[in-house]
Amino acid sequence: MKNRSRKRVQLFFSSIFICLLHLPFVFAKMKPKVAGTASETFLLNMPVANEMFTAEEMAPVTSPVINSVYDSLKLASAGLSKQVFEYAMRGFDYLKQKGKIGNPNIITIADFSKSSCKKRLFVIDLKNYRVLFNTYVAHGMNSGQEYAKYFSNIPESNKSSLGFYQTSTTYQGKNGYSMHLTGLERGINDNAYNRDIVMHGAPYVSENLIQAQGFLGRSQGCPAVPQKQHKQIIDRIKNGTCLFIFGEDRNYFQRSSVVKNTMPLLASK
Repeated sequence: MKNRSRKRVQLFFSSIFICLLHLPFVFAKMKPKVAGTASETFLLNMPVANEMFTAEEMAPVTSPVINSVYDSLKLASAGLSKQVFEYAMRGFDYLKQKGKIGNPNIITIADFSKSSCKKRLFVIDLKNYRVLFNTYVAHGMNSGQEYAKYFSNIPESNKSSLGFYQTSTTYQGKNGYSMHLTGLERGINDNAYNRDIVMHGAPYVSENLIQAQGFLGRSQGCPAVPQKQHKQIIDRIKNGTCLFIFGEDRNYFQRSSVVKNTMPLLASK
């Protein structure tokens, strides 16, 4: 009897030991995976200056309205990340409330986290729920080759500037029909007007050049668009609409007051 009791006790403690040994593997399987595009992964894992946030805390809480617009316009199939659209719309709403956007019917998003070989410019009619244009857009020659990696607000840097802009008036310049841009973020893109950062058409924004050299031509910092479309695009977005240029740049997210005021978790900390 004593031997049987001893065996039962040993079996009991052995079972507990085995269970404890397997616990870490059980929780490891339960850990959620973060999946998505390159820009989504960047946003989820980005550290913020002077704050400590988890990946989940950094992800903005997508509103049902934004989800509805994103899904109904099939922006995922067009190649626009939901999180880039989320940041664009939250910033747009914030600036609209501040009286910084004169025409709230249209938003233009340039996703510079994407290859210049991709159609990364999206012009969206928010009033009639339509994608008006989805086409190519160039970045600055010193921002990078195929991908835009470096950004600046400094004159003659030949780099693109990220963030939110308001479109302005049109004019005829050295690049033909062009449109002024007003940078709405201090220290980030507010030198746009003085730098002559404008939207214009350019012959180097073409599929032929992509096929010839493997990437789109580059500008002196302007968001240049295809010559065949530039007049139509400019005429639809001129005089007070919102332009958001997104890029994978931690410095922008750490400094942008628009981002800080439109991310609930960051604003509440």
